[in-house]
Amino acid sequence: MMFGFVFVGGVVYSSFEPLVRADSLVVVNGRVAYVGSEDKALRIADTLGLNVIDLRGRVVMPGFIDSHAHLDSLGISLNSLDLRGVDSIEELKRRLREYADRVRARWVYGRGWDQELFREGRWPSRFDLDSVINDRPVALVRVCGHAAVLNTKALELSGLLNSRDPDVVRDERGEPTGVVVERTLDRVRELINESYTVSDYEDFILSAMRYAASLGVTTIGFVSVNLRSLQALVNLESKLGALPIRVRVYLNPEDHGVNVIDLLRQLGVRRGFGSEYLRINGIKVIADGSLGARTAWLSRPYNDEPGNSGRLNYDKDTLLRIARESDEAGLQLAIHGIGDATIDLILDIYEGLGGTSRLRHRIEHASVLREDLIRRIGRLGAVVAVQPHFVVSDWWVIDRVGVERARYVYPFRTLVNAGARVGFSTDAPVEPLNPFETVYAAVTRGRYENIELLRYTENETLSVREALHLYTCGSAYLLHEENHVCRLEPGYLADFIVLDKDPLGVDDRELREMKVLETYVGGVRVYPAD
Repeated sequence: MMFGFVFVGGVVYSSFEPLVRADSLVVVNGRVAYVGSEDKALRIADTLGLNVIDLRGRVVMPGFIDSHAHLDSLGISLNSLDLRGVDSIEELKRRLREYADRVRARWVYGRGWDQELFREGRWPSRFDLDSVINDRPVALVRVCGHAAVLNTKALELSGLLNSRDPDVVRDERGEPTGVVVERTLDRVRELINESYTVSDYEDFILSAMRYAASLGVTTIGFVSVNLRSLQALVNLESKLGALPIRVRVYLNPEDHGVNVIDLLRQLGVRRGFGSEYLRINGIKVIADGSLGARTAWLSRPYNDEPGNSGRLNYDKDTLLRIARESDEAGLQLAIHGIGDATIDLILDIYEGLGGTSRLRHRIEHASVLREDLIRRIGRLGAVVAVQPHFVVSDWWVIDRVGVERARYVYPFRTLVNAGARVGFSTDAPVEPLNPFETVYAAVTRGRYENIELLRYTENETLSVREALHLYTCGSAYLLHEENHVCRLEPGYLADFIVLDKDPLGVDDRELREMKVLETYVGGVRVYPAD
């Protein structure tokens, strides 16, 4: 049975590299059948009996592909306390009080604060939270996801109040401040997550996918996936028949004592296992921390904390073992590396595996990149998932690394020029999922926000066209999907969006104001939902 339609009367961008612009689009049975002249499209419509839709001057382009996001955390964040943009601890406490008064969940959970914005000039503490809530556990995660502040009740329930765990931050008297980082924060998250059922995860992930569709994101690389989230995804696909968007999964290497890599190997699950909507691609490993929390591993100490160079989350032998097991099991690796010392180690590991071309092993973030690292990435052919909005959010980064290392921070243009395969992403909910916020950041690098990093890295800006290519076919390559999505060419899946304006025709200030009017996945309109 045939279903399809024809779009005419607007602008259709088939791809951005090369730039291909047409007058019409024909979709048949979920795939692109024709892109070209309006006259020919109308003849096809007449021959096949397809509906003709007038775009009325609007613009069609391939859907955005976010190569690195956390759908479960995004869904939880959409249903939790939003602390993004809070400019003081007093404001944080006010929002916490209002939220707790209307939500009676066992854990009070929020995310998005950044101490660099606080007027008090300090990190929040458990005592700040205790003054608002002392009878329920509270966990408020920093915007980067690598640090959180807990109240005393949460520290007690987590067994951390009297712990000597090095990831529990202490004051000069040795008392826990309430701030926890990295692996200890992961354990706290597990405790919170255990309070959610698989049904809760289904709700969280479905709300996140629908939110993504509303922003024009048609495919997501879902990273740091636990087995419960994977079960929720499988359940959703079974119930719905098709997910609202396409999801490519990168699982945690271990989950509650389960060696996930070995489990997948025993089941015969390799990269690409699944359906057009849901596939398992590989394994995500968080090798170091973040610049915001000063836990990313740098080759030289932090400029604003000279005794600290950050650290690895795993010892080197463990990282190498995980990488070898994943590679041998036919699973694509996605290793989080923000500091240059960590990226050095990741490249050593990939070289020891004999290269990256077969499975396209990835580097996630690659925030601080010396020139020699960029050359190594180019030679090795490693693929890199970057988050351009970090440039705007990490407005304080010069304080962290100093002026001498500024040119190493988020060097997108240099990466591309060196031959690296780069894809765009948001790390949502760390950064806004809205793709046009990301495009805006890649093109302007904070020009209108007076971001200091621009003074030293203006040569790293990208054009709108380059940014759109990296957000479509660049990201598709990272996900092994460049022959299926990212272009509107005959035979490709009909994943596309309808925009209110032409992104190649607006002033760069207007990019973040672009609106997605409609989103189609497999030729089916998923936003607005019918």
